[in-house]
Amino acid sequence: MPGTRPGMTRWLGPGRNVMTIQGQSRYHEAHARSLRDPEGFWGEAAREIDWIEPAKKIFDPAMGLYGRWFAGGVVNTCYNALDRQVACGRAEQLALIHDSPLANTVMTFTYAELLKEVQALAAVMADFGVAKGDRVILYMPMVPEAMVAMLACATDRRGAFGGVRRLRGKRIGDPYRRRQAEADPVASCGLEPGRIVHYKPLLDEAIALSSAKPDACIILQRPQHGCDLIAGRDHDWASLRSSALASGKAAPCVPVLATDPLYILYTSGTTGKPKGVVRDNGGHLVALKWSMFNLYGIKPGEVWWCGSDIGWVVGHSYIIYGPLLHGATSIMYEGKPIGTPDAGAFWRVISQHKAVALFTARPRSARSARKIPKED
Repeated sequence: MPGTRPGMTRWLGPGRNVMTIQGQSRYHEAHARSLRDPEGFWGEAAREIDWIEPAKKIFDPAMGLYGRWFAGGVVNTCYNALDRQVACGRAEQLALIHDSPLANTVMTFTYAELLKEVQALAAVMADFGVAKGDRVILYMPMVPEAMVAMLACATDRRGAFGGVRRLRGKRIGDPYRRRQAEADPVASCGLEPGRIVHYKPLLDEAIALSSAKPDACIILQRPQHGCDLIAGRDHDWASLRSSALASGKAAPCVPVLATDPLYILYTSGTTGKPKGVVRDNGGHLVALKWSMFNLYGIKPGEVWWCGSDIGWVVGHSYIIYGPLLHGATSIMYEGKPIGTPDAGAFWRVISQHKAVALFTARPRSARSARKIPKED
């Protein structure tokens, strides 16, 4: 991969060794400073974010059980991820490359195109009564619309929602039982190697079992498998999108406190009842923006691939928010890089889309990729 990426492993071409460049890392220096002067360190990092109102305190130890970062600050996550990038000249730069070997498609969205989609869906949600502070539950696979829905939640409300992508069967009902949801984006199905996962019957069962019912479900009908809609509750995503775009609907960004929640991501439930983990806006923004260059060496405008899933916190952080906050191009891959069709997919995606860095949290994936020469 071209360029120098501190602390990362890069491919140097056929017949050459993989080399780590830890010697150029500034990790120990930065870590020591963050411990010595945490408020100064993160206060400086916060200058990379556009604030509506700056924080009154970088860290307030009196807030909450563990203290809160950027107390009193007012900000909007989606503005920093999209609107700001368009305003500073990245309108025509690619924001998202969606690569799906399972659907045999590659789709791209510029920052301007992605912003337009997000504004339209946020306006649709507003028409269903979704407002700041409401909960929106997403049950979506690795499709561009999932990114659109996540950012739409971050646009016109407090942006707290249950990320239930990995829940199955009765576990899907847990977020409904815990909190009333307003308008929920849902896909008709997800694609896995060798099979189609029918989402809609799982959703219908979960809602039937729950005492709290969503006011509306916005259904993305995928061509691989459609689903029946329940009159009065279910609404076709494509029809709503077309109508919103035709009428020029565009929801504005709403100011929120840095300490307001951005999302609730649920654990899988394999070890017990799923647990909702809340992430706030301010500290999340600052840390992710800082990490894109300082941890991974990515520059604005470069292509970055996080080979994870948006149902995991890694995917939330480094497929959706981190790259966009940094003005980079994010690759979203629908498939399993070591199995669609094999680990050679790593090299195909890197080469085809000119990714300068790959993030994978799975050692097995890295080991599998290293066994397959780039030319294969």
